[in-house]
Amino acid sequence: MNAIREMIIKEFLQLSRDKRMRPIILVAPVVMTVLLGYAATVDVKHVGLVVCDLDNSPESRELVERFTNTGTFEVVGDVARPSDIDAYFDDARAVLAVIMPRGFGRDLKKGTTTSLQLLADGADANTANISLNYARQITIGFSQNLLVEQLLRRGGTMRIPQVAAETRVWYNPDLRSANYMVPAVVAMILMLLTATFTSVAIVKEREMGTMEQLLVTPMTRSQLMLGKLVPYVLIAFVDVILVLTVAVLWFSIPLKGSILLLFALAGLFVLTTLGLGLFVSTVSQTQQQAMMTAQFFVFFPMLFLSGFTFPIENMPVPVQVITYIVPLRYFLEIIRGVVLKGVGIETLWPQALALLAIGLTVLTLAVSRFQKRLG
Repeated sequence: MNAIREMIIKEFLQLSRDKRMRPIILVAPVVMTVLLGYAATVDVKHVGLVVCDLDNSPESRELVERFTNTGTFEVVGDVARPSDIDAYFDDARAVLAVIMPRGFGRDLKKGTTTSLQLLADGADANTANISLNYARQITIGFSQNLLVEQLLRRGGTMRIPQVAAETRVWYNPDLRSANYMVPAVVAMILMLLTATFTSVAIVKEREMGTMEQLLVTPMTRSQLMLGKLVPYVLIAFVDVILVLTVAVLWFSIPLKGSILLLFALAGLFVLTTLGLGLFVSTVSQTQQQAMMTAQFFVFFPMLFLSGFTFPIENMPVPVQVITYIVPLRYFLEIIRGVVLKGVGIETLWPQALALLAIGLTVLTLAVSRFQKRLG
């Protein structure tokens, strides 16, 4: 134990002397959480809207006001011809365009069915789909109001049958994207820092020629490995505290579950990331090579296949099968479940068991190769 303690102290001293590492350990997680907390959002606001009102009637102007009053759309241009809309799409000034034909108001006054045209820039399919859905809801509400007004003007007493849907949203009543995305950002930062630090720190010893000196000390290779990994486990938990503090105090993310359970399950996730970092260090000769290997073979696959960027349900079945070996997938379910839903281990035990199995497998393979590499 003395040898391991001395190795841990040596590692912390080495980190404290490296002035470049301090901001990476303490400042970078906070900055990344704030930036990604704002950037990683699926909310659609201030969508550029082009209006081509060929009718210019009170009814058409009222409909345009409905678009702008929602806060979702912002009129960026009024054009006289439909052909002028292309310029707004080409330079990405607008995502949606609405064309109201001549006679739009006249047909509405007569009570006859009329139509308008919605055009969307499909380059960003997600924004286009959401914008079109909002636009359809606005036009449906406009039509319903017109029907009621006509009945009232005619003195009609006919009752229009309606279905009233009472909606309740659990766990995220305001449907804030930040509530869903920020916990995922916490998981991603934890993965990024722990795997990177582990891979680079060990390769750095080899690059500087100090690994050979460590091997001739009265220390077993297992003690050497533990001494190198334990400091980064402690750093990982410090970073978890930092980013969770930012999430709760800055973004007002509700922390409904047990913080102790979250830390315990985060430890299982760190087990996998440290194992991956250790494995990367055994196949890399330089720090630059370790960074590139970690990015292309660890970070990007986990980012794309974990459900952080793209919903797993929308992936092809063969790809969905591959996601079952991605540890970030399970930790995203854990952190969102604990933070937003307040669920306990009775619900999250399958994810915890999967992380434990993956972590032990990865760490065993990494340690075996690390031992062999030292030999």
